Amino acid sequence: MLIREMPEGERPRERLASKGPDALSKEELLAVLLRTGTKGRSVLLVASDLLKTFGNLHDLARATIDELQSVPGVGRDKAVTLAAAFGLFKKLSEERFEDTVMQQPEQVAAYMRDEVRDKSVETFYILMLNTRRRLIKRHVVSQGILDTILVHPREVFRPAIAANASAIILVHNHPSGDPTPSEQDIMVTHDLVRAGKILRVQVLDHIIMGAVGGNRTRDYCSLRELGHING
Repeated sequence: MLIREMPEGERPRERLASKGPDALSKEELLAVLLRTGTKGRSVLLVASDLLKTFGNLHDLARATIDELQSVPGVGRDKAVTLAAAFGLFKKLSEERFEDTVMQQPEQVAAYMRDEVRDKSVETFYILMLNTRRRLIKRHVVSQGILDTILVHPREVFRPAIAANASAIILVHNHPSGDPTPSEQDIMVTHDLVRAGKILRVQVLDHIIMGAVGGNRTRDYCSLRELGHING
């Protein structure tokens, strides 16, 4: 059934206005963003096709503009609107952690989980903290295989000093899903801890993000908890 053929009170946009977003299904919320369907095809069917194509909202939100446009009925304007909506939600999720005290590995993992999920290459981040250990900002240092060339102390501490951070937390992901640190991970950590002492920017921890699976009950590990960072 086309939207215009529905009783006015049952149309997604009108129900959203009168009852709020919780009253709508995923397809209906997507239909509100899409606004219109195609000739003879309801916008609700286009929304349903989007979910079927990408499997779930998480993968839909990660789709590129071109991938979104591969779904019949989704042109560039609709694809850009969807990308903007999902991007805004990501910003909202990040905003939850602004000015948050980062003291425990679980807090860091919760903050980083959506950011690193499904990344196909290792990405190295620093979380910059103030004197009260509250998050100032996140910075991407490098992408690719983690080694001492890609993770040079200069590139790690330059943004931290510019942000007037008193401490940082190192974070990187293992695309394999296994967060167990390699010898290279441990060596890089020791090098950065030493550099931080010289520069008076404390390295509080190095969190490696992976995935739950096999005998693993959590998707991260803390090099501080493993004894590789002291003080």
